Amino acid sequence: MGIYLSSPKTEKFSEDGDNVRVRYGLSSMQGWRAAMEDAHAAITDLDASTSFFGVYDGHGGKVVAKFCAKYLHQQVLKHEGYLQGDIGTSVQKAFFRMDEMMRGQRGWRELAALGDRLNKFSGMIEGLIWSPRNGDGNGNTDDWAFEEGPHSDFPGPTSGCTSCVAIIRENQLIVANAGDSRCVISRKGQAYNLSRDHKPDLEIERERILKAGGFIHAGRVNGSLNLARAIGDMEFKQNKFLPAEKQIVTADPDINIVDLCDDDDFIVLACDGVWDCMSSQQLVDFIHEQLKSGSKLSAVCERVLDRCLAPTAGGEGCDNMTMILVQIKKPVPSGASPSDEPLASPGDEPSASSEKLPASDDVIAETKPAECGSSS
Repeated sequence: MGIYLSSPKTEKFSEDGDNVRVRYGLSSMQGWRAAMEDAHAAITDLDASTSFFGVYDGHGGKVVAKFCAKYLHQQVLKHEGYLQGDIGTSVQKAFFRMDEMMRGQRGWRELAALGDRLNKFSGMIEGLIWSPRNGDGNGNTDDWAFEEGPHSDFPGPTSGCTSCVAIIRENQLIVANAGDSRCVISRKGQAYNLSRDHKPDLEIERERILKAGGFIHAGRVNGSLNLARAIGDMEFKQNKFLPAEKQIVTADPDINIVDLCDDDDFIVLACDGVWDCMSSQQLVDFIHEQLKSGSKLSAVCERVLDRCLAPTAGGEGCDNMTMILVQIKKPVPSGASPSDEPLASPGDEPSASSEKLPASDDVIAETKPAECGSSS
């Protein structure tokens, strides 16, 4: 049978922001794969009013996914755009920054420390020998100085990962995605995709791949990678005459920004192992049924993965699977105590004053979102 890796039962509440609080549950399953290559990040207090959630689906190895889980949210925080309230720009730059940070001696050393035992040991030894004395001993990730060493010309990892990130600040949701992991929001029980699966056969992806000198064979980039966007995979990013966003494979994320409203029930982030087995609407319907019984969010995630797991090796349902379920708390009415206000339940009546969910021109949703508070 498949190997099940349940993350710790997680029911965490964010601190009160301006009207919106969240709680989340998560779970991961190795499935029938020989190794677990997924990673995730769930941080309810990125700052006093911001929560961060991310799923990273590795391919060709686990180290890039683990690297992103460790560093990507830190890079979002440190970008100047974040301090100015431009989270979209800060998260886009953080995606590109991952590729930059994984190059050279320092990049090799950090990846080695996240790898298998042999690489961890050799990485530690090289760190002692080659790291500059001033280094970054204070833990400041802003200082990613160049290091001399035997891997100074390391071009970056040949493995990679998808990255799907959701950031909630007050009443705003920012989604960034590169790859085929997906973020879906449930609005009055209707599923709306807030990200696009970046497959090579999409016209915008095909055009970039061909212009950069790549090709598509059997639905795969250069006959090997079934994704058009990813962090890592540096063998597809070697054209020195093209910027990062125009390489054969790019880490450039789609950014979608929406305003949350009373009609919103929950957000799901999951890797393609889940979406291969369930459509966005099927997953939303399943979650609603589970929540009616009062199940904890982490238990709901586990039931989803159990449902997706194939009974035997082969075909769909055998992949690594990671899922984060984020439930949105309804805005607190004027004069009410936040501690007395329950979390949203699927049956709550929508507010007639809710706003429309805008769609980014760069993101393709399955259906056009209905206005908040509408009966349709």
